[in-house]
Amino acid sequence: MITAKQLRELLEGKPFKPFRICMSDGTHYNILNHDMAFITRNTVEVGINLDADGFAEYIARCSILHITKVEDLPEAVST
Repeated sequence: MITAKQLRELLEGKPFKPFRICMSDGTHYNILNHDMAFITRNTVEVGINLDADGFAEYIARCSILHITKVEDLPEAVST
């Protein structure tokens, strides 16, 4: 089981390494930089459709209980 602490460690890693959050319903979210996600005790809020300035069009709120795995991504992956 993935924990909030593990996700925070991924976001705060130096250097940052892009990763993918895979959900139980089959959706996934690519986290390409540390500003794309915000961790709470029970959820991850992921910015979606970032513009050129890094502002999200909207967010996806993901329950940590529904995260099935976290995968490393190559740094060249785009949104």
